[in-house]
Amino acid sequence: MDKRYLDLLAEKYDREEKVVTEIINYEAILNLPKGTEHFVSDLHGEYQAFQHVLRNGSGRVKEKIRDIFSGVIYEKEINELAALVYYPEEKLKLIKNSVENEQELNKWYKDSIERMIKLIAYSSSKYTRSKLRKALPEQFAYIIEELLYKTDEFANKEQYYSKIVQQIITLGQAEKLIIGLAYSTQRLVVDHLHVVGDIYDRGPEPDKIMEALINYHSVDVQWGNHDALWLGAFAGSKVCLANIIRICARYDNLDIIEDVYGINLRPLLNLADKYYEDNPAFRPKIHSDKKTSDHEKLQITKIHQAIAMIQFKLESPIIKRRPNFNMEGRLLLEKVDYEKSEITINGVTYPLEDTCFKTINPEKPDELLEEEAQVMDKLLFSVQHSEKLARHMNFLMKKGSLYLRYNGNLLIHGCIPLCEDGPMEKMEIEGKAYKGRELLDVFEQYLRNAFAHPEKTDDLATDMVWYLWTGEYSSLFGKREMTTFERYFIKDKASHKEKKNPYYSLREQEETCRRILEEFDLNPDNGHIINGHTPVKEIDGENPIKANGKMIVIDGGFSKAYQSKTGIAGYTLLYNSYGMQLVAHQHFNSKEDVLINGTDVLSVKRLVDKELERKKVKETNNGEELLQKVELLNRLMEYRYMK
Repeated sequence: MDKRYLDLLAEKYDREEKVVTEIINYEAILNLPKGTEHFVSDLHGEYQAFQHVLRNGSGRVKEKIRDIFSGVIYEKEINELAALVYYPEEKLKLIKNSVENEQELNKWYKDSIERMIKLIAYSSSKYTRSKLRKALPEQFAYIIEELLYKTDEFANKEQYYSKIVQQIITLGQAEKLIIGLAYSTQRLVVDHLHVVGDIYDRGPEPDKIMEALINYHSVDVQWGNHDALWLGAFAGSKVCLANIIRICARYDNLDIIEDVYGINLRPLLNLADKYYEDNPAFRPKIHSDKKTSDHEKLQITKIHQAIAMIQFKLESPIIKRRPNFNMEGRLLLEKVDYEKSEITINGVTYPLEDTCFKTINPEKPDELLEEEAQVMDKLLFSVQHSEKLARHMNFLMKKGSLYLRYNGNLLIHGCIPLCEDGPMEKMEIEGKAYKGRELLDVFEQYLRNAFAHPEKTDDLATDMVWYLWTGEYSSLFGKREMTTFERYFIKDKASHKEKKNPYYSLREQEETCRRILEEFDLNPDNGHIINGHTPVKEIDGENPIKANGKMIVIDGGFSKAYQSKTGIAGYTLLYNSYGMQLVAHQHFNSKEDVLINGTDVLSVKRLVDKELERKKVKETNNGEELLQKVELLNRLMEYRYMK
């Protein structure tokens, strides 16, 4: 078999020179500095803030501009150049409207092209020419390379280089070139992007985030609990589907369901109109920048109630047929005294307010009306036949996983379920107990199985995806129970409390983090755990860097719903060959503010870890793959050309 493989490899490398060239190329790449990794988390549909962070590389673009031009051009010009790189089309329009004549505009074109060529050269200094070429706009690649690699120590080519730039301007190509250079710079400052979960829910534009990720040059995703919910809905889970519609109704984002993904909500609205009225507990959280009429608010309120009651009904059969989920305490519809309008939970009786139980049969409270069942069938059919949603969900599956071991670090959205005294919690699934890494592998296996068989809507795999959303041993949820029912109908906030898994207190301890890194076969001396899911309340003094730097939590509140609690608008993390930096962001006002005033959303960078020696490609995941290729090519040399 080994001989056959080498024979196949020899068909590609049919001459000794080809093999030698490839070995030399790979060995050289292995000794380059590692590229910059960019980590983001908990984007929650906030596309405008996310795309700005993506464009400015969490400050890397302006940092490189300062490295080159600090002391050479004024601060205002530095800000303008940065804005040009972030939003080239919009900045060009502003410049054209502000200059007085064509001569002045042509000078600005010339200066900008020269500055951006220098920026490209600096940003690409640790890449091969081949990798740089792929990042350049195809139509200008030859011209840019000529300008990038100009050497004119004898002044023989001075007019040649000047003429290139002059002709670009004369032929009306300056703007296209500048736009191409801007996007090339954005691509070069970040080598790889990690999204540590929760692209969906709460914010208004998760679909635009998905499109940006699909078009990004190098990216991976660690699924969050909200992402798993959307994957579950597409995979055939009606209870996951009910949840995503309920959350969209709650945050006034039903247009994501209907307008963006083309899912027909008319049957649900007809059902809601028939059975429900206005209800203050179910009124949507209105966006400050969105105009919603009173009639629309009432419609959303009715839909919100209808889908919530369907959700509660759909949960019960799963809990009953999966005793290993240990969720009997969540059979709340059966605990309600419908005559007295009260409920007893854990021995405490609470009065119920703002109830909407018109479709409930007290004798069989989890039984769907025939109308409700039909509505869910139609909704599921519509979801599974949405071309755009299919593209987005397939991308999430292709690029996603529950966790990722990357360059010595563990990336995970939620938690590793732990017991109070520190050991990893066990969950029994089909007669076998799993914990730690093995438990997460089993969870992912079930999710992938459910996605591969969307025709199955109530098998163990589909139920397990819902469990990932709400179960006590779920690595994505990380709490003992989800108190959605209580938050709608019980005024006493003591009933709303959701007890966190001990992981969230134990992760403050270095010993715990080292043990988790070892569980995932990572070096605890050099590795880090990079976490999202729980917003860091910096406003209360919480530190996102925990356990002596072993734990880094980067959910700082991209979602506007969290920003009053966190005091910031999200964290991002940068990891280059020199070490790690955590970046805190302030609230993103608008693109216009950046373009006109030169403002940015970065507040402070904190050093997490500094490399004693600059890290090279050979010490990374990509380096491991290249080393394997070098080994194969050396074996081919011995087998074919050194006999």
